Amino acid sequence: MFRDEFIKAIPKTDLHLHLDGSLRLESLIDMAKKDHIEMPSYTEEGLREKVFKDSYNDLGEYLHGFMYTCAVMRTPENLERVAYELAIDNQNEGVRYIEIRFAPQLHIDNMSMSMEIILEAVNRGLEKAKKEFNRKKEIVEGKEPSFNYGIVACAMRMFGANFSPYYGSFYGLHRYSRPMEIIRMGALELAKGVVKIRDKMGIPIVGFDLAGQEAGYPAGDFIDAYNFIHRNFMHKTVHAGEAYGAESIFQAITDLHADRLGHCYYLFDTDKITDSEIENKQKYVDDLSSYIAEKRITVEVCLTSNMQTNPRLKNIKDHSFGEMLKRKISTTIGTDNRLVSNTTVSKEIKLAVENFNITPRMLRDIILYGYKRSFYPGSYLEKRKYVRSVMNYYSEILDRFDIKDCNNG
Repeated sequence: MFRDEFIKAIPKTDLHLHLDGSLRLESLIDMAKKDHIEMPSYTEEGLREKVFKDSYNDLGEYLHGFMYTCAVMRTPENLERVAYELAIDNQNEGVRYIEIRFAPQLHIDNMSMSMEIILEAVNRGLEKAKKEFNRKKEIVEGKEPSFNYGIVACAMRMFGANFSPYYGSFYGLHRYSRPMEIIRMGALELAKGVVKIRDKMGIPIVGFDLAGQEAGYPAGDFIDAYNFIHRNFMHKTVHAGEAYGAESIFQAITDLHADRLGHCYYLFDTDKITDSEIENKQKYVDDLSSYIAEKRITVEVCLTSNMQTNPRLKNIKDHSFGEMLKRKISTTIGTDNRLVSNTTVSKEIKLAVENFNITPRMLRDIILYGYKRSFYPGSYLEKRKYVRSVMNYYSEILDRFDIKDCNNG
């Protein structure tokens, strides 16, 4: 029903897109050579064989590649280049809105880099790509929706002194604090930094995220950072239910005020519930999923990534995305990491429509949730106008491909 040409043509979004996991492989090699950074290979074939694979044994192997991508992303020039190329790659496959997320503290070098310089460099690359694309005649004349973007800052659930020069210094300055206290302070410092930079410099930092190892690092440890973000009118998303289950998701919603949730793969897995006070685990899951659906707390689904990091998931048809659709939960489809998962938004949508019972109306809703539940960098009225332009354009694409948007989703 949904041809490749149709999937490419529709105006897509990617709300779950990690900058440091989405470099062009040829650019990674070029920057590593230029900056004399040691790599396991300096050919695309070699890196695909040794680091960036089609499948991984576990999450640890999946995350291994980030040590190389982050290593080349510690100069303003490289950050700008990576951001610019990522925007171009999305534009080339019909993606009209992206939210790029990354952890600025991973890229800070106390000698030559600061949080301001890092965010400014990333924004410069994205803004350049945006201006170039929006010069198109069809966009200037209002016949197609423009390209836009937002930046999401990631706090790390855990970090060590060896994670980056900044984290090394941070540990050194707080030598009398326990590791978890230092990690919480790091998240709060990031929250204060991005709010100030947003307000002072006008950079479209639209959201705050909590990323990294979920197991052993519950969302509740980061209440102070998220309360600060919440009080300063910045949107919140949280990686939740990627390694833990419903309790972690509940905590993200209640303690961290999450507007959206990343992954939620284990939302329906009662075996992941460990709280002995929860006697009826199935009822807990049912109540939580019903609450998420009713409140339109959108789940950022990343199918390929979940297949690669969850060895138990042998068949994509067994992914919890199917159950989310049955329960009418608001979902949007993202890539997570275009390089590490060797994917695109178009590939992810194709994977979804080929393996789940998605009607034209359901696909339309999924696509539009990406716009409606985005952290759009503008006023509510501006966002409504932008979403309306997308809806009109989507209808034109349906007519062009003679697809009936029947209301049976």
